[in-house]
Amino acid sequence: MSDLTDIHYALQIEPHLDKFTFDGKLRLTMTPTVPLAVLHLNAIELEIKRCTAKQGDTRIQTEFALDPEKEALEVRLASRVSGPFTLEFDFHGLINDRMAGFYRSGYRWNDQEHFMAVTQFQESDARRAFPCFDHPRHKATFDIELTVDADLTAISNGAVREEISLEGHKKCVRFERTPRMSTYLLFFGAGHFESVQDAEDQRVRILTPPGGTQYGDLGLVCGRQSLQFCESYFDIPYPLTKMDLISIPDFAFGAMENWGAVTFRENLLLDYPGITSKAGQERIFEVVAHEITHQWFGNLVTPADWRYLWLNESFATYFGFGIVDHYRPDWDIWSQFILSQTDAALRRDGLQETFPIEIPGGEHLVINTSTAPIIYSKGGSVLRQIRGFIGDDAFQRGLRDYLRRHAYGCADSLQFWEAFETVSDQPVSEIMRAWVEQPGHPLVRVHRDGQTLALSQERFTYLSEDFESCWPIPLTLRLFDPDGSERRMRVLMRDKTLQVDIGAAEAVKINDGQSGFYRVCYERHADLTALGERVRDKQLAAEDRWGLQNDFFARVQAGDVAFKAYLAFLEWYADEDAFLPLVSIDGHLRHSHLIGDAATREAAAEAGRQIAERVLTSIGWRPAPEEAHVTAALRDQLLWHAVLYGSEAAQAFADGAFQRLMAGETVHPDILKAVLQSGALLHNARAFTWMTRRLDQTASEHERLTIMAAMGCFRDAATLAAARDYVLDHVPDRNRFIPLVAMAANPHAVTALWSWFVDTQDRFKDFHPLLFERVIAAIVPVAGLVDPPAVRSFMARYVEAAPQARDVVNLSLEKLEINRRFRANFD
Repeated sequence: MSDLTDIHYALQIEPHLDKFTFDGKLRLTMTPTVPLAVLHLNAIELEIKRCTAKQGDTRIQTEFALDPEKEALEVRLASRVSGPFTLEFDFHGLINDRMAGFYRSGYRWNDQEHFMAVTQFQESDARRAFPCFDHPRHKATFDIELTVDADLTAISNGAVREEISLEGHKKCVRFERTPRMSTYLLFFGAGHFESVQDAEDQRVRILTPPGGTQYGDLGLVCGRQSLQFCESYFDIPYPLTKMDLISIPDFAFGAMENWGAVTFRENLLLDYPGITSKAGQERIFEVVAHEITHQWFGNLVTPADWRYLWLNESFATYFGFGIVDHYRPDWDIWSQFILSQTDAALRRDGLQETFPIEIPGGEHLVINTSTAPIIYSKGGSVLRQIRGFIGDDAFQRGLRDYLRRHAYGCADSLQFWEAFETVSDQPVSEIMRAWVEQPGHPLVRVHRDGQTLALSQERFTYLSEDFESCWPIPLTLRLFDPDGSERRMRVLMRDKTLQVDIGAAEAVKINDGQSGFYRVCYERHADLTALGERVRDKQLAAEDRWGLQNDFFARVQAGDVAFKAYLAFLEWYADEDAFLPLVSIDGHLRHSHLIGDAATREAAAEAGRQIAERVLTSIGWRPAPEEAHVTAALRDQLLWHAVLYGSEAAQAFADGAFQRLMAGETVHPDILKAVLQSGALLHNARAFTWMTRRLDQTASEHERLTIMAAMGCFRDAATLAAARDYVLDHVPDRNRFIPLVAMAANPHAVTALWSWFVDTQDRFKDFHPLLFERVIAAIVPVAGLVDPPAVRSFMARYVEAAPQARDVVNLSLEKLEINRRFRANFD
């Protein structure tokens, strides 16, 4: 209700972990801006035992009604009220097992199973824990009080203010009042947590189930450095007295930015020596930095509606990588950003079934496989584009102005543009509105005529269709002149066409540095050849060498050029040695090997094997001390794919390492994933037996996840069937999707996967909806190639029964059609 101000929740919660229930009391005070007699709150799965209203000492007669379908609680007052008043509730609820609302998470301690009770409220699950105005614009302050068993640790957003011992082995824990914030950022929990504080910044604390804090050193450093960066860069102090980083065993998402009490999957916070790889350490730092950025973008300034969620997630995505780069430039994290964010967003946004970064019309939004690549990855990539256009100084001053203007309040996109317009003489609003408010992204076609480049733009989609879209594109050009010199140009392409005078340049690279979120098509073979020569001679930077072949392969997927033409273009990359282009080329060949016809698969495997053996011989088969993070990541990927393609050298090396692993020896964490995948492929039932035994033994979530990814890589049908049964019978809900997604990328598994998916629908009812959507998005586009018409028919019936999955199903079916057409595009 937008006609309320000064909202304050005084919330008392008493969890009963022996019964998985809780009791609650709430005093909700507020001031209406106009007289009112009806209040519309949110509540679901709560038993409301009492609801009363008071204004001062005067009690107001009330009636209330729950509407479970609308997740609504309507409170009617006997008369209109003006001025501050209070609603009081007594209620009862369940501590559920669905990783949403107020839920339970299991852990083992002293050889016994225990449970903690924790919350996950984004986007709209606070209503499962207490009656509330469950929308981001209804900011409020919170006083939280938890009554728990005396041996449990209670946590909330604020620091502990008071702890009182009670009878019956209980205690009452009261927390400092929160800043003004939205309900989705509230956290409370209780369990056998242990904690460790950072020695340099005691605001930063890691909390884990028993035995976990010994793995928290890296997380503490990441938390401290991320806080330091944000306070300095945004020039606004962190407003709470603590920053808790909390490891939760059962967690559906990666992490959640609850203000002052950030929650994580264990593997995204804890660093296990000898098990966590360099890539895993990078991911920990990036995720911690992402969530701490949210303490400003999302928590301090909150989107006025879910349609503006990009103001949270795009910035957290961008700065998650930027903070890592600030402290660890040797990690080359921007290459990972281009690969994991920009490239993923281009692929997702190239579907006809896409949508704008800013959701039109204030539609209800759920973060899932369909939406995340747009709001997070495309949004972060567009920010990188605009920063490159207006410059670092204007970008920073614009962010500071935006945060100061709207601190502790809500904002929309227009208010964000206004902040930038005041600090930059560039047309930021004109540019950003087009990129944020319309779906898709442009393809810039390049045709050279003498000393003139004729440029045109159109929306890029893999399945061609005419659109009227037009973007103001901040073009960056790199020109190579006959005398060996180079020039750079910046041009804002406002219209559908543009002509640019390039003089006598021998070659021109559009999207210099790959900072722009668009694809490029060079229509003349001579222009591609000129750039290919500069790829061969390493005159183009690694990110430009990546972009050139990446855009080329996108045209293959769109059916504009044949796969054989892509293989021919790769001859320019015969001596490629950089992480970004190599891992991208390998990924394209791997995709082609998975979905192509027989000729495509054979050609992709041969090309992939040759590249992998050449590069592995060059960088070394074994990890080297102090080697670059990108070298370690490249080796891990190429080793597994070389084994899959039949490389005898790779198979011998990986098999030897896996044999040692089964014998009880250790394998370097930077090749552990590839060795486990290879062991599954080469040893099948024997490997399955060892893996299931190891899953029962290990206490490391990182190791569990690595093993489960390998369980999708068996070759023979019987072992794959056993693995699928094991997933459904023994793997926790939070991780079931991992082996199934891996099977969808295994050419030996996909042929049987679709029929199993259809026959097993009843078993999928217990999956977390978000995680099951990942299974749909992995299986349908690839395994569905066995019979696309039947798949489309089945998924149409599925959507009728589960309309909330429509976006992910539509995305998956469009990818299926793209893959179907790709099979006929070898030459």
